[in-house]
Amino acid sequence: MPNSDSGGPTSDPGADEKLEGAQFTKEVQAAFRVAGCAGDDSFIPPNIDKAVVDKHCAALKPAFAEYKKEWLDVAMPFIAKLRPANLPTTVVYPFGGGDLVSALATYPDGTEFNTISLETAGDVRGVLKADNKRLARELATLRDHLGKLFLKAHSRTINLDIETHGAIPGEIAYTMAALAIHGFEPVTLRYFSFEPDGTIHWLTAEDIATAEKSGKTGRAGPFANAEIRFKKPGESKIRFLRHVAYDLSNANLAKQPGLLKYLETKPKASTMTKAASHLLWDDANFSTIRNWLMTHTDWMISDTTGVPPRIAKQYGFVQDVYGQYEWPEPFGTVNNKDATEFHNLFKGHEPISFRYGYPDNKSHGHIVVTRKPDMKP
Repeated sequence: MPNSDSGGPTSDPGADEKLEGAQFTKEVQAAFRVAGCAGDDSFIPPNIDKAVVDKHCAALKPAFAEYKKEWLDVAMPFIAKLRPANLPTTVVYPFGGGDLVSALATYPDGTEFNTISLETAGDVRGVLKADNKRLARELATLRDHLGKLFLKAHSRTINLDIETHGAIPGEIAYTMAALAIHGFEPVTLRYFSFEPDGTIHWLTAEDIATAEKSGKTGRAGPFANAEIRFKKPGESKIRFLRHVAYDLSNANLAKQPGLLKYLETKPKASTMTKAASHLLWDDANFSTIRNWLMTHTDWMISDTTGVPPRIAKQYGFVQDVYGQYEWPEPFGTVNNKDATEFHNLFKGHEPISFRYGYPDNKSHGHIVVTRKPDMKP
């Protein structure tokens, strides 16, 4: 089928690789400069007053520096000591919308990042026709929400949803901030959908126009899923983020199997999740994605909203825990059995000095590594 591929990992593609589908290069570069405060001034579109961008960046750059000092410089060396060598460079992060910043911190050698959440990527074209007054308000909101992300080490669905229809959609804005913080730059952006067999269909300009004309929006619309290619300045090695807007419930994965078929093309992946509303504890509604994780990874990192101990044991995993954990915050599908098992795992452990997703109900940061017994650092 034209404009389609199998969705499998790309091995070190070059910047000159011929890509299918419509590419939104100037739009994503504009978002990088305007929202992420990085890149060349020539990326600022003519409709946007540079003074608006300068004011935003004067406030945001100190927050970036503080985040690097208080979280990245602490968390990255700690996590590096936990990671085994030679993990897969394909990363899958369910319930991970807007959080490339900690995915890159967790897996700095990753080349393919797949984040999945309910929130759509959004229409990046809005930056080229943004009104300065409205843009200034949206950038102020973005700074506020990034500040909360930096403080809490997880993004909130409500924040991303509010920003989806802005001049620079929340998912894209958060990703631009992540690239700036980690020293990357965007190469291009393109949108895609899944065929029922998991094949990726790269959307053409005609596909997008047809979908808009028919009134398709949200996760059924043309701006639900986006790939953002990025690299280090001066390097040719391309990495990419594929953000997928998808309901990961068992019922939806059975009804719309495209994402699961796509994930099945990845024999092994490095995985992570956090701030996942305890959905992976839910046997009745989220066991399908949990089963995929347990059969396609050998090493996973999470907070306690990840795979519960009873499931890890069932699949032959061991769990190492770091930090302290008394009892869960009341988000999502908490149950006493899994909470008690996690509580017992953490008994006698020393605190850690940073959060990785949700804290417990006493504000303690904590980490759970779910690994096959031979996957030691």
